[in-house]
Amino acid sequence: MSDGGQESGSAPGAGSVSSAGPLAGVRVLDLSRLVAGNQLTMLLGDFGAEVIKVEQPGRGDTLRNWTVKDSEIFWKVYARNKRSIALDLKNEQARQLLLRLVQVADVLVESFRPGTLERLGLAPATLLERNPKLIVTRISGWGQTGSMSTEPGFGTLIEAMSGLAAMNGFADREPVLPPGALADMISGTYGAFSVLAALRHVEAGGPGQVIDLSLFEPLFSVLGPQAAAYQLTGKVPERTGSRSTSSAPRNVYQAADGQWLALSGSTQTMAERIFRTIGRPELIDDPRFGNNAARLRHVGELDAILGDYFGAHTLEVNLARMRAAGVTVAPVMDIAGLMQTEYFRTRDVVTNGPDADGTNSVPMQAVVPRMGGTPGGIRAPAPALGQHNKDIVTELVPDADWDELNENGVFG
Repeated sequence: MSDGGQESGSAPGAGSVSSAGPLAGVRVLDLSRLVAGNQLTMLLGDFGAEVIKVEQPGRGDTLRNWTVKDSEIFWKVYARNKRSIALDLKNEQARQLLLRLVQVADVLVESFRPGTLERLGLAPATLLERNPKLIVTRISGWGQTGSMSTEPGFGTLIEAMSGLAAMNGFADREPVLPPGALADMISGTYGAFSVLAALRHVEAGGPGQVIDLSLFEPLFSVLGPQAAAYQLTGKVPERTGSRSTSSAPRNVYQAADGQWLALSGSTQTMAERIFRTIGRPELIDDPRFGNNAARLRHVGELDAILGDYFGAHTLEVNLARMRAAGVTVAPVMDIAGLMQTEYFRTRDVVTNGPDADGTNSVPMQAVVPRMGGTPGGIRAPAPALGQHNKDIVTELVPDADWDELNENGVFG
């Protein structure tokens, strides 16, 4: 693991790079809660943007409550490189202070249920009136428009309705939801891209804009051409477990020692290489397996042949034989096994990030992607709730009366 104080993702020999990151000078107000918004602003913050979390006094972002052994690990990871100000947006002075911050910001991110900003008197039109170049990113489950716009939009519901759960699992068992916040993560990553596109538009002389970012559409978009396939065939594919609907062989197989490996033969050359390696070269000319379409039609028979072969040898033997022949194969690993691999160590997949106590003691995902000339970095630990109230006000709204705001309950 690399030191969290270093520039994660820098390339050897890249030359002099700025520790500030390529987004230095971009100021983001993050009013979002939970995963999607924090993923979005974490990506921006990793590459140098100044991210100010605007949180509810006394409660803060709900992500603070996702703990493991009483440690706020989700918050520590996704709130790195951010500052926190607690504002009671039911307080008129707090709303006015937020509008003052909007005037010196480039981006505002929110994830309230559609209509909430409007009820607070902070509608996008009001925000853009204060700052015509502001980028307002609105995250919601189903989008700001459409028949479900006001419905609750947690990621689980999106993963269920998008087609993902129906595609995931085995045909004779229940649909399977992903184990993590997949819809949120994908939406947040799409959101970071959309913010960068909007910033480029402003940089080129254009005005600010509102980005309507749902959780549903980004997830649906990465599931492939579902709509086109259904329109062409009129058929809903069955769940196929670990098989692919487009190429064979592709599955997981259990070795003699109980461990599992994953195999992909998605090209004709690779499929032929697999047949030779398992000592069955005659399968290359077998009409059941001679091309990809045939292999897909007879995938059950093919998996039985491969399963018998892999089941007769240990994982180590299977991997060694396949890799020696240039076959695309890998072990199925959990996090315990993965963290012991040479690849994990030499690639610095995880870095020891900074904690509030001043130590670099929080294992967290390193900054991605790895940019050779303008790498991102982890510069600051996740903040305590309201930790930067006074700093943010005195720096960005220097003519405000801090004592008066504080006495009037602006910060809770």
